Amino acid sequence: MKEQGMSSTPSIIDELKKASSAEEFFTLLKVDYEPQIVNVARLHILRRMGEYLFKEDFSSFSDEEAVEKCRMFLEQAYLDFTKSSPIAERLFKVHKDAVKPPQQPTLVQLGAQK
Repeated sequence: MKEQGMSSTPSIIDELKKASSAEEFFTLLKVDYEPQIVNVARLHILRRMGEYLFKEDFSSFSDEEAVEKCRMFLEQAYLDFTKSSPIAERLFKVHKDAVKPPQQPTLVQLGAQK
């Protein structure tokens, strides 16, 4: 139990750190999901949830508030990928690099005479 005035990590964060699959995140946070969506976008969903979590300061939340915030972030991340695709969202470098315009090579003339 967290004492009043002490800054500590809510227990749900510790539990999520131990989770070894996307399905465990959904189970821990009691979020419904369709397996076929998670099978296609599991890493993307968790990465997006991580982006949402990173922006939040959990130190002032009670355990119950932290669970609700995590649940909300997972639901939002999941919804992001029910409306869009992993490639369209471009969370990972490989997807971002795939849409970069090709760089024009620098031409250097060899043997140019003055």
